[in-house]
Amino acid sequence: MTIPESGYPRAAAVSPRVQVVDTTDSTNADVVAAVTADPDAWPHLSVLVTTDQRAGRGRLDRSWVAPAGSALAISAVVRVPGLPVAARGWIPLAAGAAMATAIGAQLEGTGHEVAVKWPNDVLADRGKICGILAEAVPGHADAVVVGAGVNTRMREVEFPVATAMSFAAMGRECDDDRLLADYLTALDDLLGRLTAAGGDPDASGVREEVASRCLTLGAQVRVSLPGGDVLIGTAVELDRDGRLVVDVAGVRTPVAAGDVTHVR
Repeated sequence: MTIPESGYPRAAAVSPRVQVVDTTDSTNADVVAAVTADPDAWPHLSVLVTTDQRAGRGRLDRSWVAPAGSALAISAVVRVPGLPVAARGWIPLAAGAAMATAIGAQLEGTGHEVAVKWPNDVLADRGKICGILAEAVPGHADAVVVGAGVNTRMREVEFPVATAMSFAAMGRECDDDRLLADYLTALDDLLGRLTAAGGDPDASGVREEVASRCLTLGAQVRVSLPGGDVLIGTAVELDRDGRLVVDVAGVRTPVAAGDVTHVR
């Protein structure tokens, strides 16, 4: 296993609870159940971590499985009682930007590019290195569990798809503790700013920061919508709700959910 013997001291300085397990089916499912059963035991920025997740889940009901020891699975609890419900769509987008910041800090000066594909897939050299899934906790309106899976020591022969990427494939060693601490710090900062601004993504600077990380903006895209329709056009902006606005022959259409492919 790649869990450090010393634990996660940097992350523990940021988080009130860092729980590490050798293996689990799904960190998100575990944390949602734990918060439901004992909410007081899981304050803001509490986190569950493993390097062996057997039945992880991604957006659009996709599965997320990685060989033991090859990836870091993280599920963090964020408490947002002061954030208006209408602004909570920014939580997963903020998580993507926060993880891009954390991954980018470890790759600084190496020539590798880190960015986000809308809504929150983190890319390194345009290959997916991290996926994120945010889930509300039933019965606890102010609690959201944000799951992230980061390909750390995954070899290219282990990639589930050709468009994946990992620290190992780039010839880099990931400092898991630093990654976790940097991610939680950046996520807390973004959500804190958004809450302090009453959920206003512009006054808080959150929309600008998320957009600055988003490789999708300006790209020609194909968007497969949940109902089966397809949009092909240019991604031109993020609206105030965090939706991707796609220009199709002069008609701008906001997309709240969908599978985005960069055409060029």
